[in-house]
Amino acid sequence: ESPFDFSLDLDTFPLANPEDDSSFRLVDAKPPSRPKFGPKWRFNQHRPQLPQRRDEEVEARKREAEKERARRDRLYNLNRSNQNQQRREAAIFKSSVDIQPEWNMLDQIPFSTFSKLSFSVPEPEDLLLCGALEYYDRSFDRITPKNERRLERFKNRNFFKVTTTDDPVIRRLANEDKATVFATDTILATLMCAPRSVYSWDIVIQRVGNKLFFDKRDGSQLDLLSVHETSQEPLPEAKDDINSAYSLSVEAAYINQNFSQQVLVRDGNKVSFDEPNPFANEGDEVASVAYRYRRWKLDNDMYLIARCEVQSVVEVNNQKSFLTLNALNEFDPKYSGVDWRQKLETQRGAVLATELKNNANKLAKWTAQSILASADLMKLGYVSRVHPRDHFNHVILGVVGYKPRDFAAQINLNTANMWGIVKSIVDLCMKLNEGKYVLVKDPSKPQVRIYEVPADAFENDYVEEPLPEEEQVQPPAEDTEAGEPNGTTNDVEAKETETQT
Repeated sequence: ESPFDFSLDLDTFPLANPEDDSSFRLVDAKPPSRPKFGPKWRFNQHRPQLPQRRDEEVEARKREAEKERARRDRLYNLNRSNQNQQRREAAIFKSSVDIQPEWNMLDQIPFSTFSKLSFSVPEPEDLLLCGALEYYDRSFDRITPKNERRLERFKNRNFFKVTTTDDPVIRRLANEDKATVFATDTILATLMCAPRSVYSWDIVIQRVGNKLFFDKRDGSQLDLLSVHETSQEPLPEAKDDINSAYSLSVEAAYINQNFSQQVLVRDGNKVSFDEPNPFANEGDEVASVAYRYRRWKLDNDMYLIARCEVQSVVEVNNQKSFLTLNALNEFDPKYSGVDWRQKLETQRGAVLATELKNNANKLAKWTAQSILASADLMKLGYVSRVHPRDHFNHVILGVVGYKPRDFAAQINLNTANMWGIVKSIVDLCMKLNEGKYVLVKDPSKPQVRIYEVPADAFENDYVEEPLPEEEQVQPPAEDTEAGEPNGTTNDVEAKETETQT
């Protein structure tokens, strides 16, 4: 037989009787039940996975890798921050003045005692206005990084930084017994914002009869502007480096002088006051500045007179408003982490917040000076180097205006606390005997010290020889409350700000 014979053997396979129901069975064709939220697909090891599932697993692995990377970044940044903090703390900030062996330390005051002070003063009175002001050029309010302007240099204009006792007007007012305490707005602002300071500074105090004079030394750091003072990122220590603290402070001082004159109309139209500039010689080209000699009442029998400055004037609703003009300067974006050319137009608040973190003391002092002068508006310019390695050429990227008291509230600068600090130092100094003293901010700790110094100290014929470190007079051991290292936290912290235009 053929193996491929497919004929049926009916005897072997009998057909069922269609009439017989006994062989009929019901078959359940319903698919097996599945949990309502169970998987709709059953996969085995050898079945290829669907693209969607593969994508989900890839994304999950990416998320895990991202978490691990973020964890490592946090650890790295924490270690780097600690290193910077240690380097910042370990950085040896020099004293602004060499402490001589014959000086006698009388007292030391930790900044922690300043935070609780409060004193309210009545509105001051103007005794005299000197100088002349030029009008502010409003076109600078429209400057953006896209239409920046070169910063000009004003070499022919004279700027004066005269100390208190060399001011002929203050000498005249003192002879007329108009007050018992005399200072300048720069010196008062330094005292008022002392808790925010990191670098060392010093103020000379002269007790003459029943009067008290707060002075600055010739070539004092008070004539310069600190840069990056409250930042945790250390600056190069070499003095000749263009990004060292000293080089930047000199650069910032020149930028501010030039900026304050460039943003003026300069059409010859000026607003003159009671007397001309008291420091200018006839024929000198003088920078636009007005000096307001103002008097505050500190006590029933104690008044304070200070020389305050405003740099410009603007006419609003047929009324003249005084302006102070200052400029923040960008030297290298890698230090701040914020590039002004990219962020200033779209994220101005972030730029200002970064500046408040890195330059808290300088901004607070500018605000305090504007409040002391009762300026109606303080203008802040944003000036940057043309190139990070070029510290001679600069451009103006923007100008923003603020009301001084509103800005003070935004940066948590309390005017009652500012005056409380001044009043406490004045009260302390009025208890001293007649003579000369110096108030020195400690270079490495948040505190100030008062030294009694010879009568000829800091005079032209006084020779101040810096001593070797091992021979310098060291301060006594600190109390625990004053031992917190400087540069870590300030007593007054800046709140997040919102800019005003």
